[in-house]
Amino acid sequence: MPDRPHDPLLVVDAPFLLYRSFFALPESITGTDGRPVGALLGAVNLLLRAAADRLPRAIVLCFGAEAAKYRVRLYSNYHAARPPVPDALAWQFEQAPALFERFGWRCESSDEFEADDLLGSLASTEAARGGHTLILTGDRDMYQCACASTTVLFLKSRTTGFEEVDEHEVLRRYGVPPKLVPDFIALRGDPSDGLPGAPGIGAKTAAELLVRHGSLEAVLAGAAGERPRVAKALTESAPLLEAFKRIAQLQHLEVDSPVDAPTDLATGAEAAGRLGLGQLARRLESASGLADL
Repeated sequence: MPDRPHDPLLVVDAPFLLYRSFFALPESITGTDGRPVGALLGAVNLLLRAAADRLPRAIVLCFGAEAAKYRVRLYSNYHAARPPVPDALAWQFEQAPALFERFGWRCESSDEFEADDLLGSLASTEAARGGHTLILTGDRDMYQCACASTTVLFLKSRTTGFEEVDEHEVLRRYGVPPKLVPDFIALRGDPSDGLPGAPGIGAKTAAELLVRHGSLEAVLAGAAGERPRVAKALTESAPLLEAFKRIAQLQHLEVDSPVDAPTDLATGAEAAGRLGLGQLARRLESASGLADL
């Protein structure tokens, strides 16, 4: 099948998707050997819904390091407070790539970089070939990718459906354009990543500073001209804030553009059945296409 750049490429934050599904569905959902399979079931169902709604030319699931070493070197508390992966979820993480690939979905992984870096790199590669990318994630860090060629499909933790976040929506939500999202994160902080930001500077002040100055570096250079409290916070935290911005910025990796790959319901049904996802398997077997799901 020839590549069709006008069809979107769907790239997916696989760890987030599995985590979200694991905590959304009961552990009583078990497979053939009695192990919990709720994370796998929830992830596949969500991907099938996205495939039916968006008709992507291909789907790529991205995995990566929990905390890239270079980011930890920049700030030792980066991701430090995150709890370990539950044993029941760890097993499902191991099964996920093989299951996803049976649906015709590609998996990309990196031991050195994080899934976010792969997501952004795939979007850049797709833009270079004239295509459009949909990034399915629950991580607001990915707002920095929003542009004419990339839309973030933001998936909230406790609701259904996706929120489309383009460059205009990023500006509405944060008060800054996507290119300044790393600068904004550095100033405001990001509790989910363990980044405290500048003391006493919230989202509103962070956006105001960036709009007036244009970048974190310019904000720090002009700190002396700010209100005493803000000037003190910026001056005393400057080295850390620069590190936080580098942490928030995505790393561009060399990745191949995926070829067109339609979702394979028949092979996916076989893989689901082997894992004990009988109801899902039967639904896939009876469907003549994505529209029937």
